[in-house]
Amino acid sequence: MKSRNRMHLQALVMVFSLGMAAANPCSAAPPALSHSLTRQAPQPAPALKLKDLDGKPHDLAQLKGRVVLVNFWATWCPPCRREMPSMERLSQALKNEAFSVLAINVGEDADTINSFASQLDATLNFPILLDSQSRSLQVWKVSGLPTTYLIDQRGRIVASAIGGREFDHPQIEQAIRDLLKK
Repeated sequence: MKSRNRMHLQALVMVFSLGMAAANPCSAAPPALSHSLTRQAPQPAPALKLKDLDGKPHDLAQLKGRVVLVNFWATWCPPCRREMPSMERLSQALKNEAFSVLAINVGEDADTINSFASQLDATLNFPILLDSQSRSLQVWKVSGLPTTYLIDQRGRIVASAIGGREFDHPQIEQAIRDLLKK
């Protein structure tokens, strides 16, 4: 009888544990990041003039002739945090190409961003631009974080993505390489 009760209790604990894991997504493994961008009819990219963490100004208009990945993110956003290392790997893979990454942090200060960046396994070598007032979100019509736009050499948005991405996935890298050939 004791053995039967113990097995029943172990089964209940197992069922409860499985139920809690399903009910609490924080304890489960995070879902995989996507590896696709949504192509769209080319349209001019809005203006983007912001300073980086060192106070250096950056202007998207000065990057015409380059393919640019513009990513809107925040440190409190889990998929934003997860995709940042893959953006660095993509940036490094294409460092000898006419390609740039601009990561626009919205609503946070330099100390918060530097603290986050210091926790990463890799050093981020692309510019992190500050939009502490989140003004660019309206101009770029960002509806959620992270949001990413792919800008062609003529300064036009040609693809976008809402949600986390694995930017160094071969499918995304190939889409960028194809755009670089045009």
